Amino acid sequence: MVGAERATHEGTTMSFLATWLSSAIAIAIAIAIIPGIRAVGGSYLGPAVCALALALVNAVVMPVAQILSLPITFLTLGIFYLVVNAFMLELASWLSVASVGSGIEIDSFGSAFIGSIVISLLTTIVSGVIMG
Repeated sequence: MVGAERATHEGTTMSFLATWLSSAIAIAIAIAIIPGIRAVGGSYLGPAVCALALALVNAVVMPVAQILSLPITFLTLGIFYLVVNAFMLELASWLSVASVGSGIEIDSFGSAFIGSIVISLLTTIVSGVIMG
């Protein structure tokens, strides 16, 4: 059993690292193409730290936000979920810069809205390429 548990742990670690790398690449691309989103603390470190903060926010805050926004998400046929994603990106941006001093800076909610869509799409594409 120890070997199976170790293989599962290594697989989980590799999956997390691949997802984190995919998110960091997607955030770096979003910084390059979306006006109003800038890296803070370096062009490599900023997206990497923000990707970690985004993973934390998506694991802890996102489930609560989804449940609280379920009625309006239902009424808007799921469109409000994009707004929730934008708020999660704003929160991850603030959290990374405030706690570590590195991450991304977002000028407006419009930039966060477009950025969350672009980051979601790019993370899916990059994850597919990395993980095969």
